Amino acid sequence: MKFQSLLRAQRGVSLLFALLALVALSLATLALVRSVDTGALVLGNIGFKQDATVAGDQAAREAIAWLKANAASLNSDAPASGYYASTKEFKADKTNDAPVDVTGQQQTVANRKLVDWSDEQDKKCSYAAAGSFGSCDLKSVKAASVAGSNNVRYVIFRLCASEGNPNDDINNSCAQPMAGGSAASGRGLIDYSTPRFSTTGGPYYRIVVRVLGARSTTGFTETIVNFY
Repeated sequence: MKFQSLLRAQRGVSLLFALLALVALSLATLALVRSVDTGALVLGNIGFKQDATVAGDQAAREAIAWLKANAASLNSDAPASGYYASTKEFKADKTNDAPVDVTGQQQTVANRKLVDWSDEQDKKCSYAAAGSFGSCDLKSVKAASVAGSNNVRYVIFRLCASEGNPNDDINNSCAQPMAGGSAASGRGLIDYSTPRFSTTGGPYYRIVVRVLGARSTTGFTETIVNFY
């Protein structure tokens, strides 16, 4: 009788171990499902990012074609076409005014200038990081050559201090490639009427493309071009 009572007292122990095993298996299954979901999400985001990069390349090619087609009028701003004949960071007297923050995430100064990447007034510069900004008047243009669901826009800056022909204004400095490496045409001369370094071709142009894709994927590409 004592032996039988002892067996009856131990009948619930196997159930306890079974429940503990079931809980362990459930936690392992949950971790596996979450790991698979995270991996699928990461792969999806990489795919969307690659798609945005390809769309950005197409937009940059369109911007280059626009520059070539309008080579005779690149000394003046054309906001309707997303083109600016200067970096827009200097005042009329060529002194520094305010930095241009094309992504809205690069600067924190209150007077920064932002690019309007949207045609909708209520979303104008809503992409900017927290903080104030001076203006949101730099216009972008939608890339017509990019098909699909991506919203692709670009803006072009000539890397000069101001508008106008840099050959007519000695104070309107532009970023230009040097001819013959680092050869200085005025080396050894005390003569400020001639340029210190010989250059070839025109100034550099900065093309910034913004791609807004699926799942709010946002990508920026930047291309620097020069025409000889």
